[in-house]
Amino acid sequence: MKTILVTGATGQIGSELTPALRQRYGNDSVIAAGHRKKTDAEISNAGPYCRLDIEDVAALARIVEDYRIDTIIHLASLLSAVAETDPQRAWSVNIDGLFNVLEIARQHACSVFFPSSIGAFGPNTPAFDTPQDTIQRPNTLYGIGKVTGELLCDYYHKRYNLDTRGLRFPGLISYKTPPGGGTTDYAIEIFNAAARWQHYTCYLKPDTQLDMMYMPDAIDAFLQLMTADPKRLIHRNAYNVTAMSFTPEELAAEIRRHIPNFKISYKIDPLRQAIADSWPRHMDDSAARQEWGWQARYDLATMVEDMLEHIAE
Repeated sequence: MKTILVTGATGQIGSELTPALRQRYGNDSVIAAGHRKKTDAEISNAGPYCRLDIEDVAALARIVEDYRIDTIIHLASLLSAVAETDPQRAWSVNIDGLFNVLEIARQHACSVFFPSSIGAFGPNTPAFDTPQDTIQRPNTLYGIGKVTGELLCDYYHKRYNLDTRGLRFPGLISYKTPPGGGTTDYAIEIFNAAARWQHYTCYLKPDTQLDMMYMPDAIDAFLQLMTADPKRLIHRNAYNVTAMSFTPEELAAEIRRHIPNFKISYKIDPLRQAIADSWPRHMDDSAARQEWGWQARYDLATMVEDMLEHIAE
């Protein structure tokens, strides 16, 4: 039986991954940890919950020891746009925090699952069908942190035989959690605006194409990689995974199929536009498909339909 610690459990991924893990492994076997004083009641009441500053390595060690953790899913981080406003803090949380996790995992023989991002790529990376293995020269602190994390996880696997695994996510879309300061947050904000006001002002240009994924697919990808046969894993860390690729204008057009009067306008945010312009348009996820059977369930049409249904509820 696994005993799993989820850091960043109240964030965008954690708030949906934690309940999925508890359903599979049991409430008491999944320990949620977050830094917020006010927590998600569904997470804090359904099973063990700990407040944790990921920069506090002693506190992390106590949780791992007290609960006899054997698996750490490390989600705690500052997202792309927020990281650019405070690079020093982003380095401390995103890079030093991961190093703390890997060191504690090494000392207690824990498996580590760490999500990377399309932010790990940069303007010199091939933008279309971005290969699994390619040039990575990001020009944001968030992206630099993700590349560093990928390399650290590879190092700890090779040097200490630690079971490290990870996914390179595109933009993630969810109806359950509010935007958290990411570059692709428009693809979440637009649904609430469409349902409430039938209008949305987008901070990216109308033709900005980016890779995206609906959160149920992201959760499936995590669970599939966690349980994959390690003998089949060649890359282990930072697998490209994707589901769909679209622009704000294409997303708005799909929403208009359900809300005909919906209108979109544009007021470009130079920071987030520059970040988006440095990211891939569509990743090649054939390595994940071949090595552990990855397959997305949602495309643009089915995602939009499901999002609007849940927001209406």
